[in-house]
Parts: sequence; structure tokens; C-alpha cells
Amino acid sequence: MMDLTILWFILITVLFTGFFFLEGFDYGVGGLLPFLSSDEEERGEILRTITPVWDGNEVWMITAGGALFAAFPHVYATMFSAFYLALFLMLVALILRGVAFDLRGRQESRCWKRFWDGAICFGSVVPAFLWGVAVTNLIAGLPINEKMIYMGGFFDLLTPYTIVGGLAFLFVFLFHGTAFLTLRLAKTSLILRCQEVALKTGAIAVIFFVLCMAMTLTYTDLFTKPVAAVALVGAALFFVMAMLSMKLGKGKASFLLSSAAIVATTVAFFAGLFPRLMVSSLNPAWSLTITNASSSPYTLSVMTVAAGIFVPIVLIYQSWSYYIFRKRVTAKDAEEHY
Repeated sequence: MMDLTILWFILITVLFTGFFFLEGFDYGVGGLLPFLSSDEEERGEILRTITPVWDGNEVWMITAGGALFAAFPHVYATMFSAFYLALFLMLVALILRGVAFDLRGRQESRCWKRFWDGAICFGSVVPAFLWGVAVTNLIAGLPINEKMIYMGGFFDLLTPYTIVGGLAFLFVFLFHGTAFLTLRLAKTSLILRCQEVALKTGAIAVIFFVLCMAMTLTYTDLFTKPVAAVALVGAALFFVMAMLSMKLGKGKASFLLSSAAIVATTVAFFAGLFPRLMVSSLNPAWSLTITNASSSPYTLSVMTVAAGIFVPIVLIYQSWSYYIFRKRVTAKDAEEHY
């Protein structure tokens, strides 16, 4: 039983890592859309870089949520109670974002397109920020009682630490998005503009990332776990190297390094949590762990077989999708959709 719970903790970590890596640049591109260009043709090119893959990227979030529900139902119940309003706001933003991708090109009106551009920006920035708030809340601790019931309210989730965490996530994703665009766009002037924006958002990200690390050291026990501490420090180094690469005009290296920073950050927070999944700020003994919050051994066994079959299929399918849409986006490509 212990081996299966550890296996599913690792699998959920992998799913969230994949989600933040893939949806990170997705959110970054959408969040910066109104600021990278005022030209409709160029905005179409920017959007075309993510339209073939954005919904596939979100599958990782849905799969991670489903895995959490099936493997650790008590965590799922408590988490959705704690983050109910935040998740509702995130859901509204994501629905608006998804609709905007489809409706933006339905009319030629400038006002119409600008409205949906704003919706895409809103639907990208809000979830990126809220995911940072959620992750830092999990490691900092929430008021959970002995019955696994969340005893706080919505505004209890917003502390100086979690707000800094949310902003760190947001600006790292914005940088990640611009790094992705330098690999996918064909127009040189637009690539240079992305590099300029990347250096600005990256500088802000560094500030919030370092501040978040300092507050993590102060308000959590993450740095008492060697793997978590090494991973978080490594993430900071990766991100600084990504900034330097971008300054040198090496977009591919910058994207790979920012990807490594996001992966290392996610691993750090999950390693800092283990074997807990939600930390109780009222009493450490009331924290939800892989032992007291897990499903039955039979359920975990059946799910392990299913995951062994379907996860590789999803990976192969998504890898093939990225391979098909690997070429740089031109104005002609954008005209077909926007």
C-alpha cells in the first residue's frame, strides 16, 4: 500500500510538472498578447503559435485533478473546499479564454478582436497568478482541522507570502512565453520585440522569485528537505541562466533553461510537501498525507494499470502534435485562422 501511495504521489508530481511546463508558456503568450503588438496581423501570428496546442496542454491539469481525486479523495475534497472561490474564478477565466480563441476571428471589427484579446490576456494572467497562490498555500499550511475540514475563508488564502508566490509564478510564465515565441515566430522584428519584453518580465520575475525563496525559508519547512532545497536553488540558477541566454539572443537555450527552472520549482515544492499533500497550520498532526488521505489499495491498483496504459498514449499523441506544428509561424499561417 505504501509503495502505491508513493507511486501516485510521484505521478501527480509528474502531471503537475508537465502542466506547469506546457501551460506555463501558454499562459505567458496569452498574458502578453496585448502588449507585444498592436498590429492585428502580428497578434494573429502570436496566437497561432499556441492555438494548435493550448487545449492539449490543459489536459495535463484535468488529468492531474482526476488522478488526485481517484488516488487521494480526501485531499481533493479538502482542497476544493479551501480553494472553492479561487478555483471558480480560475474556471471562469479559463472558459472565457477558451471561448476567445474561437470567437476572435469571427468578425473583422477591430473592437471585437481587441475585446477577445483582452479576454485571452485575462484568462491567462488570472490562472497563472492563482496557481502560484495555491502552491505556496499548500506548503505554507492552511487552517485544516482534525476532520480534514478547511476552517478558513477566501481571503485567508491571500497572505504576503502567497501573493509573492503568485506574482513569481506569473512573471516566470510570462518570460517562459516570450522564450517560446522566439522559437515559433518567423518575423525578425517580432522576435526582437519578444526578446526585449522577455528581459523586462524576466527581471521582475527574478525579484519575485528571490523574494519567494526568502519567504519560503521563513514561513515553511521546505528547506529542511535536501532534495527540495537543492531543486529550488537550482531553479533560481536555471532562471538566471535563461535570462543571460535571452540577453545573448539564444532563444532555444533560454526556453530550455526556463523550462528547467519551472520543472525544478515544481519538484521542489512537491518534495518539500512529501509525504504530506496539504499542510495543516492548526496542528501538523492534522496534515493530509499520502497515508491518511489515500484511496483503498484495490482502487490504487486498478488505477496503476490504467495509468500504465493511457499515460504513454497521451504522451505519444502530444509529442506528435508538437512535431506536426514545429515550424515557425508566418503571416500566411495566421491568416488562415485570424
